[in-house]
Amino acid sequence: MPTKIEKDAVTGHMTTGHEWDGVKELNQPLPKWWVYILYATIAWSMVYFVLYPAIPWFGGATKGILGYSTRDAVDADVAAIAAKRAVYMDKIKALSFDDIRKDPQLMAAAMTAGRVAFAENCQPCHGAGGGGNPGYPALAAGNWLWGGSLEDIQKTVTHGIRAPGDDSRQSQMPRFGADGILKPAEIAQVADYVMAFYGTPVANADMAAGEKIFTENCAVCHGDKGQGDRTQGAPRLASRTHLFGDDRAAVIAQINSPRHGMMPPWNTRLDAATIKSVTLYVHGLGGGE
Repeated sequence: MPTKIEKDAVTGHMTTGHEWDGVKELNQPLPKWWVYILYATIAWSMVYFVLYPAIPWFGGATKGILGYSTRDAVDADVAAIAAKRAVYMDKIKALSFDDIRKDPQLMAAAMTAGRVAFAENCQPCHGAGGGGNPGYPALAAGNWLWGGSLEDIQKTVTHGIRAPGDDSRQSQMPRFGADGILKPAEIAQVADYVMAFYGTPVANADMAAGEKIFTENCAVCHGDKGQGDRTQGAPRLASRTHLFGDDRAAVIAQINSPRHGMMPPWNTRLDAATIKSVTLYVHGLGGGE
C-alpha cells in the first residue's frame, strides 16, 4: 500500500513509498554501469536486426542488409568438403584395390570414408568394429560365409545376400523338420553329431547314426568334416562362431526350421567408391583374407 517517502532508519536509504505487510521497499536504482551495458546491448540488437535475418515476417523472416544465411553457409561448407573429398573418391573408384593400398594417403582417405559409411549403414547389424550380433555375422572373426577376400567382400556389399536381383548371393537351408524330411529323433541324432564339430560333444550320443544322417543330408553343403562351402554360403560348422547360437537347442531349432538373414544390396544406396571404401574398412577389421 502507498505510504510516505522517508529515509529507512536501518540502511539510511530512501524508501519508494510502497509498503507490504510492514515491509518498506527501498529506493535503490541499478548501478549506472549496469544500465549503460543494458542500453548498449539494446543498441547492438537493433544493429543486428538490421544487418542479419532476425525479425519473423510473412513467408520467413527479414533478410537483413548483409543477406547472410546460416543454411547457405553450411551448404557452402558441405559443398567445399564434398569437392575436396571427390578428388580422393574419384581415384578410389578408378583404381584397383592393390593400387589404392600402395598409396598411403589414398588408403587413409578410403579407410576414413569406409569407417563413416560402415557406422551409418552396417554397424546397426554387424556391431561396432564388426563384432557381430545374433543373426548377423561377426566380420572381424574371419569365419566368412562367402569368402573374405577384398573381391568377395565387395561383391557381398554390392549385391547383398538373399536380396532381389540376379547377382545377389543366394542360399537356402532346407526345413528338415518342418517339411518332414527328417523325424524328430533323427534331428536329435544329427544335432548331437554336429555338436562334436562345435567342440562340445554330447555324452552317450549315437554318433554313428548322426554321422549317417549328416552324410546323407548335410555334407553336400557343409562338407564331410563340417568345413563349410563358400560357393553355397554354407557355414563352417567346425567353428566356435555361429549366427544363431551353438547350444544343442539352437542347433535342433536351426535344423528343424532354419532362420535365414537377408542383407540388402548396397549399390542402391552407396556409390561405387564408397562401397570400395567400406570393403577396405571391413577387410581391415581383422578378419580379411
